[in-house]
Amino acid sequence: MCALVAAVVAALSLMAATGSAEKTGTYLSSLHSITTIASTVPRNGDVNPYGIVIVPRTTGALTAGDFLVSNFNAKSHNQGTGSTIVQISPAGKLSVFARITAHALPGACPGGVGLTNALGVLPHGYVVVGSLPTTNGRPVTARHGCLIVLNRAGRAVETIKGPDIEGPWGMATVTRGATTTLFVTNTLSGGTDAGLWIVPTATVVRIRLTTSGGAPRATSQKTIVAAIPWIDDKAALVIGPTGLALGANDTLYVADTLGNRIIAVPHAMTRRRAVPDRNITLTAGRDLSEPLGLTIAPNGDIITTNAGNGNIVETTPSGKQVATVAGDAQSGAGSLFGLAITSSNALVYVDDGLNTLRMLS
Repeated sequence: MCALVAAVVAALSLMAATGSAEKTGTYLSSLHSITTIASTVPRNGDVNPYGIVIVPRTTGALTAGDFLVSNFNAKSHNQGTGSTIVQISPAGKLSVFARITAHALPGACPGGVGLTNALGVLPHGYVVVGSLPTTNGRPVTARHGCLIVLNRAGRAVETIKGPDIEGPWGMATVTRGATTTLFVTNTLSGGTDAGLWIVPTATVVRIRLTTSGGAPRATSQKTIVAAIPWIDDKAALVIGPTGLALGANDTLYVADTLGNRIIAVPHAMTRRRAVPDRNITLTAGRDLSEPLGLTIAPNGDIITTNAGNGNIVETTPSGKQVATVAGDAQSGAGSLFGLAITSSNALVYVDDGLNTLRMLS
């Protein structure tokens, strides 16, 4: 009897450590321990890590398997003023891949530089990052920004702007042949210039790039989701659609932070008309608590990070929430943003409450 009681206590302790009970066979159920890889703070003091992407191959200053992390805040802690992308090795060695200044940009970027969760690696070692800049960290000074393209040495070589790019907040990249498609969430559409509060105008934009060689060149921009509500916020700057990833059958999944849900957009690669924000909710509420980062697990499930409570949630493509793990019980709400999955199927994510890169394996 004592052995049985001990076994039950051990099982309950494991469940408490990893979150709510998990369905056997889920992706998250295969991960059991959290480790800190490194601090994400470079020498200039930038904080608030948002975006993360894994380098697929070695070229220039980029090393295969390393992690690129974008910082949203400067040392002052003002949001929308961060200017660095750091590169961190799996062993925890940090270097600065890029420090981007507004005066060195090769093209227009309304408002300047404030690096967001929108971060991706393109073919031939190019990197693209979103900018949603402010002058003092407050929503009233936020401007539409742009996407900034960097070469493999970390130097800005191009900016992508336009009427459809207004506060790029999250991004997914898909390369097929000589074309790379960017899916970008925008959270300032129609709101900042008008000085409004809650605005149902956030969007998802599809951008086509030629990436066969030389610097990537944008060939088209198309809004594929329209009228998503967003809000400006003193603590978070903006709250709206954030992380996104392309799943099976070209379904695009988007984390809607303000709506506390995941939305699913069918035929995202070929869609000709924008989907209004109606009847596209995949799942809402329950274990989701202000989802921010989003990626696709090896089993095809959707993995999101919660801003509301520091948990990581797994959802099936049918909309069933099947597992939850505590990603940050220490600093809690608002700490988790971008995430990615390594070649060994571990989950890496940024913790902006602790300014660290962490791994769940």
